[in-house]
Amino acid sequence: MYYLKAACGFVCFLVLASNVWSMSGWSESRGVYDDVCYLRQAHLFQRFGLGGLDTNLSRDDDHYLDSKLKEIGFSASQSPPCHTLMPATNKFVMQYPPGTGFVLASFPRGFQVIPLYVLTTVLIFGLALLGIYLARTTPSIFLATAFGCVAVYLMINPTKASYSMAPTMVACALAGFLTARFFIAGQPAHRLFLAGLMGLVIGLSVNFRLPNLFLSSGYLLFFAISFLWSRKIEVALQGALFGAALLAGMAPTLLANAINAGSPFSTTYGGADVTAPDFSLGIVRQYVADMQFVLLVLAGAWTVLMWRSNRRDGMSRIALVTAGNLLLNMAFFMSHPVFTPYYTIPIAMLSLWSLLFASLMQPAEAVDDSALGQAAKA
Repeated sequence: MYYLKAACGFVCFLVLASNVWSMSGWSESRGVYDDVCYLRQAHLFQRFGLGGLDTNLSRDDDHYLDSKLKEIGFSASQSPPCHTLMPATNKFVMQYPPGTGFVLASFPRGFQVIPLYVLTTVLIFGLALLGIYLARTTPSIFLATAFGCVAVYLMINPTKASYSMAPTMVACALAGFLTARFFIAGQPAHRLFLAGLMGLVIGLSVNFRLPNLFLSSGYLLFFAISFLWSRKIEVALQGALFGAALLAGMAPTLLANAINAGSPFSTTYGGADVTAPDFSLGIVRQYVADMQFVLLVLAGAWTVLMWRSNRRDGMSRIALVTAGNLLLNMAFFMSHPVFTPYYTIPIAMLSLWSLLFASLMQPAEAVDDSALGQAAKA
């Protein structure tokens, strides 16, 4: 078993090495407006420290944004992309939350994107190795290996489409691990601690992409229904701690909103991103024809399989949380007027990581029973 795990880990390493080789040739001037704006966000942090939370366009007195836009042929007569006029503050501000720019600011100017993607891909590789290590049967080792290789590959496509996706993928993988630990943990104090960690990680992910807030929807729904059903103070404490940690993780975005939009709960987004939900068959068709739909189908099928084959409290609850999260997130994005190749990737990966780690962490007697059952059928 040890040599098999080592061989499978090496296979994942080969995918990692291929990714790093490909990333080493990437350019930070792809001609994409989002890229320029995330780099401007990083520039503000490098120049002003935490004062970089203020993204007022008037702070571009060193013409960083102008020069970046000129590099990609953007007309100076047009309004700058990714910026919105805020009526409450009368400022043109960046629409994105501050997390992606903050992470990019950790690397030297001109060499920020490659190290961001290499670092986050290595972290995903590390979590894939953890999955292989936790596997206790030959089929589960192959399952963890196959999923790990796919997760590492996805750090190029479609994650490359937006800089915000690289740290989001790490947050989803870590939250998936914590989700499995939370529902399988036995000690109440341990579960309380893990509830806080789950909320914190998902809250931090909101600082990379604002729609990541919907990653918490299934958890909040689960805690609310569980408390109404059981009336247990333990469940109420877990839900309260999850919610408090979620808000704490989102604190940088709430502070940035207060500075740029005039209120912590006012959005800096505009245009199609703030329109009312409206289901469109055209948007649905685009998702169905895209690779991310395959991941959603896999997550949904795995969730149903886990629910039907595991009646233990922990495993069935993971299936319920995952099902609720998938349905609520899909309802939001399918009714959103804008389609991208990566919008539903975070919920798909959070679901798949949760299901994978839950399958690998299930109690030893459950694994034995399953093996015995398969042997009996054979």
